[in-house]
Amino acid sequence: MSLVDAHAHLTDKRFTGDLPAVLERATAQGVTRILTCGEDVASSTEALALDHPVLRFAAGIHPHRAASCDAAALARLRLLAADPRVVAIGEIGIDLSGLSAPVDAQERAFAAQLDLAASLGLPVVVHVRDAGDAARRIVDAARSRGMAVRGQLHCYSEGPREVAGWLARGFTLSFSGTVTYPKSDALRAAAREVPADRLLAETDAPYLAPQPVRGQRNEPAFVAHTLAAIAVLRGADSGALAVQLAANAAALFGPRWR
Repeated sequence: MSLVDAHAHLTDKRFTGDLPAVLERATAQGVTRILTCGEDVASSTEALALDHPVLRFAAGIHPHRAASCDAAALARLRLLAADPRVVAIGEIGIDLSGLSAPVDAQERAFAAQLDLAASLGLPVVVHVRDAGDAARRIVDAARSRGMAVRGQLHCYSEGPREVAGWLARGFTLSFSGTVTYPKSDALRAAAREVPADRLLAETDAPYLAPQPVRGQRNEPAFVAHTLAAIAVLRGADSGALAVQLAANAAALFGPRWR
C-alpha cells in the first residue's frame, strides 16, 4: 500500500537520535511521501538539510512564532521556497488557544504568508485551533485582494458544519490521529463529509499518536492507523483510499511532490 503522511515535524528534538530509523520504518510500512513542516525560518532551514527521497518540505512561520515574521523572515522564506523540494508555505495560521503569539501578530503573519504563497504559486499548510472564524476571515480578505489561496487545512479540528466553507475556500482537509480518539465524534462526522478528492491523512508527528499507539511518540509509519480508521468511517477499502489520498496530495502539492 502506498501511503502519504501529509504533515509531520521531523526537525523536532524528539527525532534527534533516531530519524534514520524512523524513516526506515515509514518506508517499510509503505509510506512514499512525508511532508515535514517548518515552524519558523530556523526550523524550515534545518528541515531542508535533511536528505531522504521520501521527504518533501513546507517552509513557514507557525502562529506560535508569529512575532518573528518580519520583512527579513519573509525574504528568507522566499529564498527557501526556491528549493525544488519545497511544495508549500507552512505551517501558518491562527491559534486562539491562549498558548500562541499575540493575535495581532498572528493575523499579520498569516496574511503576509498567504500573499507570499500566492506570489510563488504555492499552496499553504494552515493551522487553525479555536480560530475557525478568524482564519476564514483572513483567507477571505486575501482572496478579496486577488490572492489565489489554496492549500491543506492540517489536523482538522472543527465539525461537519464547517467542512463546506473550507472546501469552498480552496482547501483540502487533513485528518490526524485525533480522528481515532474515543471522544472525537464531531471529527469523525466531518471525515465522512469530506469529498474523496479533498481528503488527506497525516500524523503531525511527533504529536497526536493515533489511538492504537496513543501515548507513544508519533511517527510517520503510524499514518497507517489513521488511514485505516478513516476507511472504516467511510466504508471504503483501505488500499483504494490510500491510492486516492496519494493522488490528492500530488494534485495539491504539484510537480515538486512527485
